[in-house]
Amino acid sequence: MLIDIVLDAVGSDKAPEPEIRGAIRACRNLPVRVHLVGPEAELRDLLDEHLEHEHLENQPLDNEDQRIFIVNATERIGMDEKAASAVRSKKDSSMRVGLKMVREGKAAGFVTAGNTGAAMATAKMVLGALAGVDRPALTTIMPTSKANPCVLLDVGANVDCKATNLEQFAVMGEIYSRSVLKIENPRVGLLDIGEEESKGNDLTREAFPLLKALPINFIGNVEGRDIFNGHCDVVICDGFIGNVALKTTEGASRLMRDLLREALTSTVTAKVGALLSRQAFNAFRRKLDYTEYGGAPLLGLRGVCIIGHGSSNDNAIYNGIRVAAEFAQAKVNSGIEATLRAS
Repeated sequence: MLIDIVLDAVGSDKAPEPEIRGAIRACRNLPVRVHLVGPEAELRDLLDEHLEHEHLENQPLDNEDQRIFIVNATERIGMDEKAASAVRSKKDSSMRVGLKMVREGKAAGFVTAGNTGAAMATAKMVLGALAGVDRPALTTIMPTSKANPCVLLDVGANVDCKATNLEQFAVMGEIYSRSVLKIENPRVGLLDIGEEESKGNDLTREAFPLLKALPINFIGNVEGRDIFNGHCDVVICDGFIGNVALKTTEGASRLMRDLLREALTSTVTAKVGALLSRQAFNAFRRKLDYTEYGGAPLLGLRGVCIIGHGSSNDNAIYNGIRVAAEFAQAKVNSGIEATLRAS
């Protein structure tokens, strides 16, 4: 059975090329129908051009006319626009039109690589929060030295938080890790400056006993290094700290990638050794590649909303669609509501 996913076709920096390529790839490899939202005439010409090219290079899509649709939206929200004013003034934006389809049950999820602030504000306004959730949280997947990735939230939706917000983030992150990433009994940690319960600021000290009382595998305070060493599966923090951690990680990963590439090209001379080193480097690069993780889910909404990087390429768009479909299939939202109701 095909899952309907709405894609903001004019969100990314280079839209709509990555969105159309990612949508075609998703329809080839995933059980989805993709609804491209944006200016219909522009999207139709480009989609037809890409589909014609696909026919020449590959086998045609099965029932392609029933796999990719175009939904007209006359406005788009730019990356440099102020979220609050853009959301209010642009009532026919691709974001609002797409999220309304989710709200009305016409699609199971929404994916955008557009303005993050506008996407969060529009999603909150159009979809609303789940029962028991005061503030939705922006979530990201971080690579670790172990097999399993680590879920980090909040990474920017809520700069100022209360202890009860962190409590809700813990429930949402745990369910996402268990339901979508298939991690059994996820270990949940509270990001702090030390492992002792007495460490931290007023927020973390107040949140600690609330997390301890939840019906989850709370392992206590964790430090920044524990995001990457596989010590825990879910890390909870306020949006200010989480966003700093995310941006620092992105910068550090680029630095490591550049330094490793430089070291390999300057020291490897043997042809066989160069080949092996390139293979190792490519595996290393994929491990740190944000396009493989499919964007950041906004947890706690009455619907599925995935927000990607503005620089998303077709691989990132493809994986965003994949994550949205997996999120919907796993019934994460009903699990969050049930757990918060019981706690």
